[in-house]
Amino acid sequence: MIIEIDFNSDEALYQQLRNQIILGIATSVIREGEILPSVRQMADDIGINMHTVNKAYSLLRQEGFVKVDRRHGAMVAVDADALKARAVADKNLRVILAEAVCRGVTREELHRMVDQICDDYRS
Repeated sequence: MIIEIDFNSDEALYQQLRNQIILGIATSVIREGEILPSVRQMADDIGINMHTVNKAYSLLRQEGFVKVDRRHGAMVAVDADALKARAVADKNLRVILAEAVCRGVTREELHRMVDQICDDYRS
């Protein structure tokens, strides 16, 4: 798994890490049951503070993407609660779509983007 952090981005480092892990899960680069690197190892690998990695892992745990076990560390274990997942997706997607509409992105462009992204995750 290759994690790329943009140190010049306005997005928080822990959020970038969280997002990249979720994208890795969605694209099957990271699979269910896979153990993520330890907090220390991940921090060393990508050159960030251990507390930043810990914050990302904690957020992923709270959101149901990983389970944390003291003996094994953080393991990918996606919460299969479909109703909860739909509600979270709906809430997040509404804001993303509102931002796109405000910036002049058309319905057709949005549909094409969503279709392409879904195709990327299915492969």
